[in-house]
Amino acid sequence: MTKPLVAVLSGAGISTDSGIPDYRGPNGLWRRDPEAEKLVTYEYYMGDPEIRRRSWLMRRENSTLRAEPNAAHRAVAELDRSGIPVRVLTQNVDGLHRQAGMPARKVLELHGSAHGVVCTKCHARGSMADALARVDAGEDDPACLDCGGILKSATVMFGERLDPTVLGEAAAIAKACTVFIAVGSTLQVQPAAGLAGVAADHGARLIIVNAEPTPYDELADEVIREPIGTALPELLRRLGTEDAA
Repeated sequence: MTKPLVAVLSGAGISTDSGIPDYRGPNGLWRRDPEAEKLVTYEYYMGDPEIRRRSWLMRRENSTLRAEPNAAHRAVAELDRSGIPVRVLTQNVDGLHRQAGMPARKVLELHGSAHGVVCTKCHARGSMADALARVDAGEDDPACLDCGGILKSATVMFGERLDPTVLGEAAAIAKACTVFIAVGSTLQVQPAAGLAGVAADHGARLIIVNAEPTPYDELADEVIREPIGTALPELLRRLGTEDAA
């Protein structure tokens, strides 16, 4: 008997227990401070040196870079280690799925990674830690060391397209999976949110774990509103037991 392929689409809600605030929830960052959204909007970032300086200061204080995986991240990695094939499609940029033990090749970071930087001119990549060390040393808007171009976080900013290769791989997983779990995501940010619909259309069992209603709840086979830190590990244990049976 072929083991089920479990796809986990994770959003900000899976990482709040790690001390990372969400962005679009009732108390999310963008609702509390709309001006903060400019700091991660490509057009503003590229056109305004002051926005870039503020963005680098924000990155220095970013709890994402210091966060540790929580019980939900660990439960996903444990399910994979149990022998059930798991693929993670994450909207998060915190790297916590990999820190929890998921192999990098099984994690697709749809919105990039906050742990890296990329040059907007020559596309050279580097580590965020190195860039922030330059900020600490007095550079308020560190430029690319290769070409002098503008550096940005290796995340997908508002106004940027997702990497089409990564999105294509995610769509293929959504079409092939047996179970698709959307956890901690409002399922409002396209095209990532649409993966839930793709999975359901291709016959996957759709399970949504989220505090707030989502546009895909009506398509779901199961909707769980319990806290993610306890609900997701319990759900994944149940899936593991079903497979063993």
